[in-house]
Amino acid sequence: MTKHEAHAGHGEHGHDSGPLGERSELIFSLACTALTGTGWALGRFDVQANTSTALFVIAYVLGAWFSLKEVTVALRERKLEIDSLMLLAAAGAAILGEWFEGALLLSLFTLGHALEGYAMRRARSAIEALSELVPETALLILEGDETKEVPVAKLVPGDRVLVKPNTRLPADGVVSAGTSSVNQAPITGESVPADKQPVPDLAAALAAGDAVEAQHRVFAGTINGAGVLTVVVTKVAGDSTLARVVKMVAEAETQQSPTQQFTERFERIFVPAILCVVVVLLFAWVVIDEPFTASFYRAMAVLVAASPCALAIATPSAVLSGVARAARGGVLVKGGAHLESLGLIRAIAFDKTGTLTEGKPKLTDVVVVDAATEDELLSIASAIEAQSDHPLASAIVRGARERQPNLSVHDATNVEAVIGYGVRGTVGGQPVTIGKPGLFALDGELTPKVAEAVNELERGGRTVMVVRAGARYLGVLGVMDTPRESAREVVAALHALGIEQTIMLTGDNQRVADAVAKHVGITVARGDMLPEQKVAAIAELAQSRSRVAMVGDGVNDAPAMANATVGIAMGAGGSHVALETADVALMADDLRALPFAVGLSRAARRVILQNLWASLGMVVFLVPATIFGFANIGMAVALHEGSTLVVVANALRLLAYKHRG
Repeated sequence: MTKHEAHAGHGEHGHDSGPLGERSELIFSLACTALTGTGWALGRFDVQANTSTALFVIAYVLGAWFSLKEVTVALRERKLEIDSLMLLAAAGAAILGEWFEGALLLSLFTLGHALEGYAMRRARSAIEALSELVPETALLILEGDETKEVPVAKLVPGDRVLVKPNTRLPADGVVSAGTSSVNQAPITGESVPADKQPVPDLAAALAAGDAVEAQHRVFAGTINGAGVLTVVVTKVAGDSTLARVVKMVAEAETQQSPTQQFTERFERIFVPAILCVVVVLLFAWVVIDEPFTASFYRAMAVLVAASPCALAIATPSAVLSGVARAARGGVLVKGGAHLESLGLIRAIAFDKTGTLTEGKPKLTDVVVVDAATEDELLSIASAIEAQSDHPLASAIVRGARERQPNLSVHDATNVEAVIGYGVRGTVGGQPVTIGKPGLFALDGELTPKVAEAVNELERGGRTVMVVRAGARYLGVLGVMDTPRESAREVVAALHALGIEQTIMLTGDNQRVADAVAKHVGITVARGDMLPEQKVAAIAELAQSRSRVAMVGDGVNDAPAMANATVGIAMGAGGSHVALETADVALMADDLRALPFAVGLSRAARRVILQNLWASLGMVVFLVPATIFGFANIGMAVALHEGSTLVVVANALRLLAYKHRG
């Protein structure tokens, strides 16, 4: 994006096109520079002045070619562009007979202009490269397991495609056969390949949509490892996760940040004001003792000095580089406004389930009482829970197998749910009851050892289930949605980045909230919250900290995310809802991308401020310097264009940003 393209409402003016193709402007600028240098050199060797002047005139034509086109378009739209100031200054130099200075102005201006375009195309290509990751063809599996190479665009949901080792996935889908490791970095930014395996129930997986577990789901554009996979396509090419990301990033380029809006408002006032000042300076000879040519020269020098070229490009170049770098790191930032806002946040609120925790209950504690053994407790509990479809039941069965791989499990009979409390059944001829402590209240109080174990586990945030066989208590099981391994490290990294407050908002009870918050290092935990209460909590936090981000899964947290300064969704690579609702989307289901996103946005914010100070500082220095004669047109041109290149180079540093966590 060149500075001219950055102007709101200013259409594309063909900087990338010309009589010599995409590099026309760069070729014109180099030719302009060469002619200007040759004309200047000939003047030093007493060659006829007409020869040098002729070269300067040609240099004028080449140097002004693209700017003149843009100014013409802008004037038709009744707008004053920065280029118009440059053209007026060059024309004024020609009128004064200062052909060399005018040609030098145009050559440096158009060279800087061309280099800006080159640099911005480089930043943009980092985004466009994403769309080129998907192969053009796929191996469609026909009846009889024969394959046929077809264009990816012709694949429809339900098609089966064969993915050979070390090739890119052609479409979003689920694995129906084969195992392999898939490099998902182009979508999620994850550095470690993800293992993929077939879905146990293909029909259920196809009906589940985005709810399919990550180990069965693949994305277009990712790279298959050493295994051969058979993938059932779930989305057409235009609706794949990669296609949607590319589209959203492209749209993000057009979303202006507050700083961009400020600079444009500034320019709309500043450019006409400078023209007025120049007109006044043209008549300086009336009030001070100097010839008209001196006043005219000074006015032209001020015209060059006051042109805010660097200011116009300062923010768009940083935003584009920041958005491109984020996309390469598996973070989708939907525009400059969100990039800047994320760099300014002082507090972050988290949802608990699926964000700070794994989102899956896990058997964490087994406490036996009296003469029972762990084997006995887990064997009987597994026998009953294996016949229950409750989420906690599968957590107990899975956890028992992990703790005792050789566990002997008997058959259970007469298993029935006690709604809201637990489950009953018969194992080995004796009745077994598993459930909340309240389930046993009708039969009298729990024994002291059981009650003590229940209280201890509940204080630790566990969901507890008491196990009783016949009249004998066997023990207590503790289940918990365990915090992610990275959660504590991420929270610490955010505080190190300057986040003043972290808070957890959850619908779980306060004990669970406190336990998870303490484990991950979050300072405030608020439990028992309904969605509307989360919205109120975000508003309250925003009043005290002014800028707050909300991190969730983008589905049930959408209202709170919408009311935060920045809504951040996790696992957006697998959820279109999360992708749509978030301002910033972490494509992988990995919290560790959050410090990277915050660090990058803060770096982008610093670069934007540095660029603003540099560009405005140069204008503030050059305007009085040219008015009082300390700088001529040549010096003004050199410093002016030099500052433009400095801000662009500074912005491009963001493309190489690395988070030091």
